[in-house]
Amino acid sequence: MPHERVASQAGPTWRQALRIDSLMARTDGSGAVPIGVLDGPVAALRADRLAAAVEPVPREPGAGSGPVRDSAALRHGTAVAGVLGAARGSGAPGVCPGCPLLLRPVFTEDRFWTSASGLARGIDECRLRGARLINVSAAFATATATATSASTSTSAELTEALDLAGRHGVVVVAAGGQRGRVASSPLVSHPAVLPVVPGDLGGRPLPRADLSPSAGRRGLLAPGAPLSSLAPDGGLREFGGSSLAAALVTGALALVWSLAPGLPSAHLLWAARGAGRPRRRLVPPLLDAHRLVEEVI
Repeated sequence: MPHERVASQAGPTWRQALRIDSLMARTDGSGAVPIGVLDGPVAALRADRLAAAVEPVPREPGAGSGPVRDSAALRHGTAVAGVLGAARGSGAPGVCPGCPLLLRPVFTEDRFWTSASGLARGIDECRLRGARLINVSAAFATATATATSASTSTSAELTEALDLAGRHGVVVVAAGGQRGRVASSPLVSHPAVLPVVPGDLGGRPLPRADLSPSAGRRGLLAPGAPLSSLAPDGGLREFGGSSLAAALVTGALALVWSLAPGLPSAHLLWAARGAGRPRRRLVPPLLDAHRLVEEVI
């Protein structure tokens, strides 16, 4: 999803807000925790920029190979990859560069949405390639009151893919969106999914953040104010919004799982969601990586 600009603010950095410094100091991630990235395509960059091992996950036959020129989708996918897998010290977040990235484009060119069916296929393909976490930053068209039976069928296809992911111990982290609505979808409402709301560094939702009961009960909030991530030319560009917030959460969970690779996914989700502490109706709590480590290790 495109980033949104917000006024810069004094106070903690994103790392301090998430209390993630000590976790990042302990590990840069493990090859035992592959991350599926359902987003735009990612530029081929040198290892001193994008340090994570990358593995393209081919799209379904006939879908094409995605854009090869510069595009909004390429910039977005590369920025998400930079949040997760950039080299430490590159200027991008580089939360978990030791975790392999399974790259599966779900949109191309300047379109930041996909069908529920296309998203389901991407989830299935990443799961079959061994992903333990799947980061989803793509919006998709949802069924309406006048939807056809075909659109209802594709929503069921997405639910089935998420059911399979949950049964196989795969954690799906999804950007909650930023249209300024209280809304849900078959993606963020699924119990196997961890929805993420973009917020400021003090734990308040950004003005255009989408909220939902599912996010309030089972999700997390993470910084969405723009910061620098990787650009297709190897430089840096500003990147923010719900896509940034989701990738920061995915990266933090990947680091925790790297320290405890045998941890069941259900326990990781339980700890990430607050280990049974009371939740709010619509606004989820800010991710606390330090507390998360204490809960599971």
